Amino acid sequence: MKKIQFQTKKKREIISITQSLNELLLSIEKESGLCNILVTHTTTALSTADLDPGTDLDMLDAFDALIPKLKYRHPHDPEHVPDHILSTLIGTSLTLPFEQGKLILGTWQEVVLIELDGPKARTVIVTIL
Repeated sequence: MKKIQFQTKKKREIISITQSLNELLLSIEKESGLCNILVTHTTTALSTADLDPGTDLDMLDAFDALIPKLKYRHPHDPEHVPDHILSTLIGTSLTLPFEQGKLILGTWQEVVLIELDGPKARTVIVTIL
């Protein structure tokens, strides 16, 4: 198990973490297998995406449109309940195959960290199977 830290810079943003994951995979002595990735935060998510210019903003706008404007009851901070809900809906983990130190992804796919309540330091746990 390995940990990778990412520092987000905005309240909401989508960043590619593919290169960091591939660098980690190159450093291990396993030629192929599965890579399980978990973000250990309740206001962050993981997914794969095509990050053509503007696609990240389109995704964030669509995520915002999914969440109703309600009177939330979260005692800590009701304002970021939508962030918790989106993290739950999108998901906080992925399992992807890899071969020769590189994730097997589609032509345009990137592994992305979706920040919903930043800027913050975020930890991703990587387990190789």
